[in-house]
This record gives sequence, C-alpha cells and structure tokens, in this order.
Amino acid sequence: MRILLRVFAFLDVLSIIFMTMQLFDIVTKFSRFTVPSEKLQAILMFPVFVLVVVGALGLSLGKKYGFISYYIQFPFRLYLWVLSLGFITLLPEAFENYDDKWFPILLKVCYVGEFIRLYLTIRAHYLMQGQRPLNS
Repeated sequence: MRILLRVFAFLDVLSIIFMTMQLFDIVTKFSRFTVPSEKLQAILMFPVFVLVVVGALGLSLGKKYGFISYYIQFPFRLYLWVLSLGFITLLPEAFENYDDKWFPILLKVCYVGEFIRLYLTIRAHYLMQGQRPLNS
C-alpha cells in the first residue's frame, strides 16, 4: 500500500506542476474574468493548490493528514478539473494530433481514474489503520 500511496503522491506532484502554471495565468489574467463562475473557479484554485501540496506530502509519508486532505479536496478536484490523471488529456497534443475527438474521451478516462483513486485511497486508509476494508 505504501507504494500505491507514493504513486498517488507522485501524481499529485504532477498536478502541482500543472496547477502552478494555471495559477500564474490566473494571477495575471484575473481582472479579465467577468463570469462569476470563472471568478469562483479562479479563487478556489489557491486553497485547492495548498490542499494538493499537503495531501501529496501526507500521502508520501503515509500520514493521516494526507488522507484527510485528499478527502477534502476530492469534490473540488472534480469541479476544477484538477484530476490525478489529467495530464493524459495533453497526450494528443504531444503527438501533434490536434483533433478534438480525443479530449472528451480522455477526460472521461481521467474522471473514472479519479474515482478509482478515491476507492483505492479509502482501502489504503483502512489498511493503514489496521481495520478490515468495508467489502471484505
């Protein structure tokens, strides 16, 4: 389980790298946001960034605060598209395939992956506490 948690922490580090680029754009272009939902998304990115950093550190060390941080950030990840496997949506561009048909498919894969990660995180949390998982 510790290897799995470290893999999740590594995926969070990738998310942190991409979020840093997004936060830089948000800071430089915040005055251009006119729609309230865009402003809300921009404002929420900052606390989610902190939660992802805390969660990555906690999961890599196997600490309880890593799990709690992930549980708190999970709904915000879905709303803000800060997905653990979100980098795979950039693969078509890396292969110079700019066809728009791949993005919706890969985004769905990312959402499914995020729910699988939530399930595995819950199981790991139970195992780290020495309890039996719910479905065993």
